Amino acid sequence: MDDVDVVDDMRALATEAVHAGRDDLARQGLHAPPIDLSTTYPSYDSRGEAARIDDFAANGATLEGPPVYGRLGNPTVARFETALARLEGTESAVAFASGMAALSAVLLVRNAMGLRHVVAVRPLYGCSDHLLTAGLLGTEVTWVDPAGIADALRPDTGLVMVESPANPTLAELDLRAIAHACGTVPLLADNTFATPVLQRPVEQGARLVLHSATKYLGGHGDVMAGVVACDEEFARRLRQVRFATGGVLHPLAGYLLLRGLSTLPVRVRAASANAAELVRRLTADPRVTRVHYPRIGGAMIAFEVCGDPHEVIAAVRLITPAVSLGSVDTLIQHPASISHRIVDAEDRRTSGVSDRLLRLSVGLEDVEDLWRDLERALGAVRGSGPARCVAPDRPSRSVVAEG
Repeated sequence: MDDVDVVDDMRALATEAVHAGRDDLARQGLHAPPIDLSTTYPSYDSRGEAARIDDFAANGATLEGPPVYGRLGNPTVARFETALARLEGTESAVAFASGMAALSAVLLVRNAMGLRHVVAVRPLYGCSDHLLTAGLLGTEVTWVDPAGIADALRPDTGLVMVESPANPTLAELDLRAIAHACGTVPLLADNTFATPVLQRPVEQGARLVLHSATKYLGGHGDVMAGVVACDEEFARRLRQVRFATGGVLHPLAGYLLLRGLSTLPVRVRAASANAAELVRRLTADPRVTRVHYPRIGGAMIAFEVCGDPHEVIAAVRLITPAVSLGSVDTLIQHPASISHRIVDAEDRRTSGVSDRLLRLSVGLEDVEDLWRDLERALGAVRGSGPARCVAPDRPSRSVVAEG
């Protein structure tokens, strides 16, 4: 272990976010990471190239020496993978063209081993739910409450999948208890909402950590990507699937993601402070019947209104009415209409995704400006006065930190 490795082991998260994946730059006389846009690389040693490709096909290990072809790997993308693995505390990370491509690769790895059964806990991101339920990749899913995971496991169970905090209700799960219930079955935790700034699932027993890197890791709404942080054994299989299926991440996206990671801790903490203040004000607002906000904190809020939520969407002016999340600007959307529309209506309702639920991804604007926009939008909802909002069977305002 050299001096750099010793320093790396002692680094705080904020330092890793800035320096991981860039440790070799100064020695090369560089400050910003280079962007390698090559799709192919010249070599006059075709026998040597054949041997390296055979080795990759056999074990999926990262190629030693110069690159061969963009589908086998890219130096710019590799920097991002190294950095994300450092932040999540895993041996490796494998990046893909989207979060759904990353999840698909995980399922294909397990399917190839004859382990097609998945145990999952709702809610998940709507498209993740659909991919599992529709069996598009040959998987069979059993949906359970966390307490039912152990009983749902079968000899052909290849994966347990959870999301905490969950999209869009922000329900939190005890990952350590779930990992224990999984036994030898790998636990995949979607950490998109929390990011490694707020939690590192591998420290609680998860073997695989999934990110839609489009969201907080990129952080600026200008890159689409997915990544799985995991041990090197699983990473090798993921690389083989990525090579075979072609779901590679573009080098420019890898560069933008690496740049995004450098400000991730600052962005998450600043946006979380804004979110906490908005939660306080929404909780006190008589036009809001329920506020969902996780104990872990973060920049995501979900809240229910007693009037028509679509009128809130239509009335915002500063806040952007758009799908997605994790950008520097604040976004609002109606999950039942967009992100979770593809999920069966009854399944949505039983997992807590009500028709009056709105999801707010809080950005970095001044919180007073955000509140003025939200307050104005809430005031535009017809029939949302205090007398209409109080339900006889529950309090009109409650902060829900679900565990």
